[in-house]
Amino acid sequence: MFTRIVKMEFKEEEIPAFLANFETIKDKIRTFPGCEFLELYRDKHNETIFFTYSRWKKEEDLEAYRHSDLFKGVWAETKPKFKAKAAAWSVDTLYSLD
Repeated sequence: MFTRIVKMEFKEEEIPAFLANFETIKDKIRTFPGCEFLELYRDKHNETIFFTYSRWKKEEDLEAYRHSDLFKGVWAETKPKFKAKAAAWSVDTLYSLD
C-alpha cells in the first residue's frame, strides 16, 4: 500500500465549483478498485490551496484510475480551475503511530 498526495492551487472564484464537483465524485474515487482511503485537505494559511490524500493497494491500481474515464472527467473539470500547476507525490509509509 502507498499514499498519493496531490497539491492543487485554485483561482479563488473557482473554489465553490471545485468543492461542489468534489462532493459529487468523491465516493466514485473512493470506491475505485484499489483505493483504500481518500481525504481532501485545505491549507490553513492559504485558502486557495487544497490537497488530496489517498491510499492505494498498489501502483497498478492508481495507474488504472489515472487512465480511467472517471479520472479523465475529473481532470477535465478540475484542471481549468487551477491558479498554478498541480504537484503530486507517491510515498511509502515508513512509520505509522496510531
